[in-house]
Amino acid sequence: MKYKLIDVASVIRSKNSGPYELTFDVIFKEFEMYNKVKAAKVFNEDMFAPLYGIPKSDIISLVYFDPAKAVKVTIVRPISSGALGETDVYGAQQHAPLMGVEFEV
Repeated sequence: MKYKLIDVASVIRSKNSGPYELTFDVIFKEFEMYNKVKAAKVFNEDMFAPLYGIPKSDIISLVYFDPAKAVKVTIVRPISSGALGETDVYGAQQHAPLMGVEFEV
């Protein structure tokens, strides 16, 4: 069955993880769906890197965190926070590509 991430997650967000990193959090509504996503390894470097147009080597960590039924991905920030040309100093608006993610489990 095909699912939309926006329908099964209660939180999809991005934020600074220091001036040179961005962190993305996806918190699922139910443990059942979280466990399916984890078992299927829906979130992985091959899925995430193209979504953000980055090399897999720029993914610092990708962690499934069971107690919170969450996935946390931290990447190298393409432009450091506050640098010339950077448009989201807090990194709070970088989660938009995740909102369109669809997957099967």
